[in-house]
Amino acid sequence: MIARVLAAAAIALTLAAPALGADPREQQIENRVMCPTCHQLLALSHSPIAERMRTFIRTQLAAGESPQAIERELVDQFGPAVLASPPARGFGLLAWLIPVGGAAGAAAAVFACARAWRRRAPDAAECADLSPELLRRLDLELAAYDE
Repeated sequence: MIARVLAAAAIALTLAAPALGADPREQQIENRVMCPTCHQLLALSHSPIAERMRTFIRTQLAAGESPQAIERELVDQFGPAVLASPPARGFGLLAWLIPVGGAAGAAAAVFACARAWRRRAPDAAECADLSPELLRRLDLELAAYDE
């Protein structure tokens, strides 16, 4: 049992060792770029082109290139579909504005519904004109509830 736990720990450390020493800029780029063949984040993809892209990113970072310059180079090679998020200009701007507009519209609808519901709620003065018989029955029910 202990041998199995130690073996599992050794395997986990072996698999995690490359990730521990990885450049955080490399991980940042891999989380913002998609694999062009499997359409997954580069950080999750194991396709051959993804491995070549990772090698390209590592060599460019080692050469002193900025993450933005590396992303621009990848866009030049593979097109704008390689980016995980659309650009915030042109047609891609809609992908950023539609959720914001939808959230604002939903908030306005909730506000309008709550306001209309509040207007329809009866006032205490409207409830005061209960018949004496109904008030007596209410008192009996409340007394039975308290017991």
